[in-house]
Amino acid sequence: MDLVKHIEASQIRTDLPVFAAGDNVSVHYKIKEGEKERIQVFQGTVLQRRNAGLDETFTVRKISSGIGVERIFPTHSPNIDKIDVNRRGKVRRARIFYLRGRSGKSARIKEKR
Repeated sequence: MDLVKHIEASQIRTDLPVFAAGDNVSVHYKIKEGEKERIQVFQGTVLQRRNAGLDETFTVRKISSGIGVERIFPTHSPNIDKIDVNRRGKVRRARIFYLRGRSGKSARIKEKR
C-alpha cells in the first residue's frame, strides 16, 4: 500500500495556483487532433472542487452563445498546460450549483478584495 501512495505522490502537480469555488479561471488544455496538438483555453467560473490527491477534479462553467457549458477537468492531468486565476470570487459555499439556474445580474459573483 505504501508503494501506491509513493507513486501517486510523484504524479501530483505542484505548479498549479490556489483556486476555489467562485473564482474565474482560464484553463489552458492540450487537445490532440490526429497527430497535431494545440492548446485550447476554457475560461469560466469554478463551481466546485472535489476529491483529493490524484483523483481531484474541478468543474468550470461558462456561458457560450447564451447556453451554459460545464466542463470537468482532472486537476493533476498532464494535459493541463496551465491555469490562470483571473478573479477571486467571494462565495460562502464550496459548491455553487445555484448558478446553473441563474442568468444575468443574479448570476454575478462579488470579487474578493
